[in-house]
Amino acid sequence: MKYIVILGDGMADYCQKRLNDKTPLEVANIPIVDYMAKNGEVGLCRTIPDGLKPGSDVANLSVLGYDVKACYTGRSPLEAASIGINIQDTDVTLRANLVTLSNEENYVDKTMLDYSAGEISTQEARELIEFLAEKLNSEKVKLYAGISYRHCLVVENGSLAGDFTPPHDITNQPIKNHLPTSSVGKEYLELMVKSYDLLKDHPVNKKRISLGKRPANSLWFWGEGTKPRLEKFKDRYGLKGAMISAVDLLKGIGKLADMKVIEVEGATGNYDTNFSGKAKACVDALASGIDFCYIHIEAPDECGHHGDADNKIFSIEQIDQKVVKYIKEEMENRGEEYSMLICPDHPTPLCKMTHVSDPIPFIIYRSNELKGNGAKAYTEKEALGTGLYIESGEQLMKRFLEK
Repeated sequence: MKYIVILGDGMADYCQKRLNDKTPLEVANIPIVDYMAKNGEVGLCRTIPDGLKPGSDVANLSVLGYDVKACYTGRSPLEAASIGINIQDTDVTLRANLVTLSNEENYVDKTMLDYSAGEISTQEARELIEFLAEKLNSEKVKLYAGISYRHCLVVENGSLAGDFTPPHDITNQPIKNHLPTSSVGKEYLELMVKSYDLLKDHPVNKKRISLGKRPANSLWFWGEGTKPRLEKFKDRYGLKGAMISAVDLLKGIGKLADMKVIEVEGATGNYDTNFSGKAKACVDALASGIDFCYIHIEAPDECGHHGDADNKIFSIEQIDQKVVKYIKEEMENRGEEYSMLICPDHPTPLCKMTHVSDPIPFIIYRSNELKGNGAKAYTEKEALGTGLYIESGEQLMKRFLEK
């Protein structure tokens, strides 16, 4: 038996007036996923434990079957692992977004226009981060370049500030009430202010503005944490695992869990990603001796953050046609029995443009046991209607891996 997780990040949603009071899952044309819902087990699962924020870090660790409260030490250390940073026990790490702020003279009066600086390219971002590193790095503080707008700050012998706000939570909002105010946080705020002064007239940003693109004119710190301690996935579940994702967060989780991290050319973390390439990489990995493959697809979440209903629906349909359909057909053509878990990590409602802690709808489909539990399609309402509710991602994973 092979095990496949199709994780559509932020795929679940609320009913939207612009979608005739339907959710993107209800609007999307997803015949293969709906078939699996009719012939599998559908329900709701709570992936965010009490007291933790509904980030993709917490939620994906949960879906992967970890006890998040026992192992979670923050988001940025997971991303740092992907970048290849050797974190020490006394280090503090922070996610460093390149963002677009409005141009008021005083930093505190600015507005968060775009948490991703217009989905800045990795090449442009690397040039900006390397420039900032030359100006801001010290013996204690070091900036590292990641992918697109997602980067990392490492502070040697650092202290946790505890009062950072994810930038995607405050899109189009004034930043004044979301700046760090603790004594430690003010040190990081000083770096953010300096970054704006350094970036606002950088040639990369001048060129972006001339092309009608948003400038990456400031760093924004959040997601602080310390060195993680994550049990190997094989030790935990007895399966040789692989991780397929475009984003550092999931690659970092994969590395720390000692899973095979598979790079896919053209994987972008948005709706223009290489959906087909991820599906093929999964099938190839399973054929090579991998037992468990986790395909993380960021696109629905990014669309949710931007309030982009059309491309969120498009992304869900691409998951159905280019990922789920391909894997199903290939596994059946090879005569390979498999179980597939389809779910988001958390909802990212279009109307809120950020994550929420609501339970997520899931499908467990087993190729050797076509047995539905009442769902007629894969939607939030159908999942609620089955009456099946699972209290944690750890319990969901154990249920999924039952022989």
